[in-house]
Amino acid sequence: MKRVAIQGGLGAYHGIAAENFFAGEEVEIIPCITFKDIFSAIKKDSNVVGIMAIENTIAGSLLPNYELLKEHKLPIAGEYKLRVSHCLAALPGQTIHDIKEVQSHPIALMQCADFLGTLPGVKVVEHEDTALAARDIAAQNLMGNAAICSVRAAEIYGLNILARGIETNKRNFTRFLIFGNSWVVDEIQKDDAINKASIVFTLPHAEGSLSKVLSVFSFYGINLTKIQSLPIIGREWEYQFYVDFKFDDLERYKQSLAAIKPLINELKSLGEYPEGVTPTE
Repeated sequence: MKRVAIQGGLGAYHGIAAENFFAGEEVEIIPCITFKDIFSAIKKDSNVVGIMAIENTIAGSLLPNYELLKEHKLPIAGEYKLRVSHCLAALPGQTIHDIKEVQSHPIALMQCADFLGTLPGVKVVEHEDTALAARDIAAQNLMGNAAICSVRAAEIYGLNILARGIETNKRNFTRFLIFGNSWVVDEIQKDDAINKASIVFTLPHAEGSLSKVLSVFSFYGINLTKIQSLPIIGREWEYQFYVDFKFDDLERYKQSLAAIKPLINELKSLGEYPEGVTPTE
């Protein structure tokens, strides 16, 4: 059985991603309040697997989560790309005309802005989590309240679904990273083909330093799929770069890392793993 720590309550999109990633296996979800708590759960039980959103196609990157991965030094085992579809859910017997207040995570509210615009006079309230918003409505018997959440959360907490697919952009995907201690990663990956990697590096504060590094990766045929800069705390106007790559040859990728070492100050590998498949819908 896989024990997987997620941010959010039962029915959260993190939990759905975990169950899908480990399809065919028994999964126990460990709800956590914050992303940092996921790492605390792994520290408490070294066999626990973590899953954490890192990027959304609409909201962009979750920058603090890059720092958590670097700080806690737990390697990435894989990634999962989830098509995010929101619903509006309320207590049984309620209709959409009864709703006076809608609550959900701020990103979910943003993703459903057009739908919310069709509900004049309805108060919009931010909540820490989509699934926990649904849980609170059920637990507190909040008449006139609705949550924007997953269909799974509505089912778990016994809410009635008033509207489905209410997100503005139907090409709404979230990329999750799965990580854990090294032996957990080895067990997850087994004989899977490794064709993606994530690293973080810092550069000398000199003209052209980044372009030189990128030229090396190009020479080795490494496909850069994402680059994200973050400031280095305490070193004004200096940055660290989080980069994702795809490649066909793992050994050639490792050779490229050796080749850039004279050009950089620091290098940290966050993990090498199989690329996740983007759902067709």
